Amino acid sequence: MALNIVEKILQDHLSEEANKKVGDDLPLKIDYTLTQDSTGTLTYLQFEALDIPKVKTKLSLSFVDHNTLQTGYENADDHRYLQTVAAKHGIYFSKPGNGICHQVFLERFAVPGATLLGSDSHTPTAGGLGMLAFGAGGLNIAVSMAGKPYCLKKPKICNVKLTGTLPDWVSAKDIILELLKRLSVKGGVGKILEYSGDGVLGLSVPERATIANMGAELGATTSIFPSDQQTKLFLKAQGREDCWREIIADADARYDEKIVIELNKLEPLIAKPHSPDNVVKISELEGIPINQVVIGSCTNSSYQDLMKVATILRGNSIHPNVSLSIAPGSKQVLGMLAENGSLSYIVNAGARILECACGPCIGMGQAPESGGISLRTNNRNFCGRSGTQDAQVYLVSPEVAAVSALNGVISDPRKWGEPVKISMPEKFLINDNLIIPPPDNGEDVEVIRGPNIVPLKLYQEMEEEIKGHVVLKTGDNITTDDIMPSNAKLLPYRSNIPFLANYCFTGMDPDFPQRAKKVESGIIVAGENYGQGSSREHAALVPRHLGIRAVLAKSFARIHYDNLINMGILPLTFENCNDYEKIKQDSVLYIKDIKNNLKYGKNTWLIEADGAIQIPVKIELTKRQVEVLIAGGLLNYTKKNWED
Repeated sequence: MALNIVEKILQDHLSEEANKKVGDDLPLKIDYTLTQDSTGTLTYLQFEALDIPKVKTKLSLSFVDHNTLQTGYENADDHRYLQTVAAKHGIYFSKPGNGICHQVFLERFAVPGATLLGSDSHTPTAGGLGMLAFGAGGLNIAVSMAGKPYCLKKPKICNVKLTGTLPDWVSAKDIILELLKRLSVKGGVGKILEYSGDGVLGLSVPERATIANMGAELGATTSIFPSDQQTKLFLKAQGREDCWREIIADADARYDEKIVIELNKLEPLIAKPHSPDNVVKISELEGIPINQVVIGSCTNSSYQDLMKVATILRGNSIHPNVSLSIAPGSKQVLGMLAENGSLSYIVNAGARILECACGPCIGMGQAPESGGISLRTNNRNFCGRSGTQDAQVYLVSPEVAAVSALNGVISDPRKWGEPVKISMPEKFLINDNLIIPPPDNGEDVEVIRGPNIVPLKLYQEMEEEIKGHVVLKTGDNITTDDIMPSNAKLLPYRSNIPFLANYCFTGMDPDFPQRAKKVESGIIVAGENYGQGSSREHAALVPRHLGIRAVLAKSFARIHYDNLINMGILPLTFENCNDYEKIKQDSVLYIKDIKNNLKYGKNTWLIEADGAIQIPVKIELTKRQVEVLIAGGLLNYTKKNWED
């Protein structure tokens, strides 16, 4: 039978024994895991709660790339905890300064045909090298590190066929912006995007990784490219050619959907505030004055990206009204720019060089001025994410960003001059001295915990009935940033759930935490695509800490839906979306026969609103998800059902 790339990798990683146990899930054997520090502390606290002495994956890695701004002891304490817990349990540790997890993993660890689970929504970046890579909540990572399968709800597989070649000054960033323009931020929900076509052949691995990275903004389960000669060239240049193998779809492979993008018809694109799918042609916004340009993030901080930027900046000066900041994606990238002299072009042009970390993309420094217009090569431009609530953030390619920084206005790079072409180097600079391997035996390693690391609270089994107050009613496309703000002031407290609880939803409603604490059981009512954005499980765990027992929405984003289940929160959807209007903030909802409905697989329930209104709601669960909810969450379920 002819297979596509996804089916080939799934076939190699599905467990028949596990399949019998979980029924309608796809149970995947996970080869690699990664965490980053803003989600990692919680992940390892959860792993410790499972009482497993050593990870059971082929390789697990802990990166420090988010909370690197050290204005107090909290971040440094987390870093020490992460390093010692990694040493104790057999996990590789990437120190601060080594780079962004997705860029470093692509360079030094990604393996075609393998599976990767990461506690970051942009983990699918590794799909650019032919890996099946998923973002998930930290508890899923902890369970996978313990050797249990990652259970995936079967997705549709959508073939994105790229034809032709990119015109001058049009880049990989424009390909994914075109997809966002067509499909929207919820257009990829429940789908894996598999890329094919002659247009793929002209894209390097870093360019493919840019596209796979921003598949997360489509809501896609993951994205994947073939492992071909381009992949082999990249791995050879990284000194890792021995892990290459060809993985391409069979000629007559079948797909659930198909999209065709003719590359030669694309133009430079730009995503306007405040959503990655608010995309127009750059020519429509030419001439708008800008205040700031930021180049970096896990989307566009590769050697190839920054060499293009350096070439454009060489011999020029940044416009007097613009602040240009550049964050290389890894120590490897920064070292190569320094060795070949290109770093001097960037510095002499007037750019500010930031450390190799996520930085401005997550609001960790470089917040724009009030009302400022910022052009960024990031993957997200949600309102307030930059650290300035009224800033206007636009998403662009590195080429557009660099030319605009010189001109002081949004600029079409096609008017700049000769196109910039940067080929893949024959050999990358390889220096892994900031990656610390674990000792052979970590039994005697002391795990050091600072005062900000608070032990996890365990919850009881699911109730038979919930009588809950609607403590918040929201609109569409609520992000995990909206639910659990992630600014520079709060990121250091990711391992302190009681502290974070005081800030839940406060960007939207300052009184939410106090209102939630006053009721015994809280319920949130929401519109479409609730929980889009980051994989952070804090957006489920913190509401759970505040007593939220159910979220009733028109629809959910995939990772957040899973995280709610993992935390023992009921994820309900309206059977008739018009019923959304019947519920008000402060309404009282009565959900009864919960355990019976779950046990007997009832997909449609009737709930009561304000003692009179009957509202039909749906819940779509796999057999395993039912068991997780009844147990009161994934941690309880895993401990209860543990098998050596």
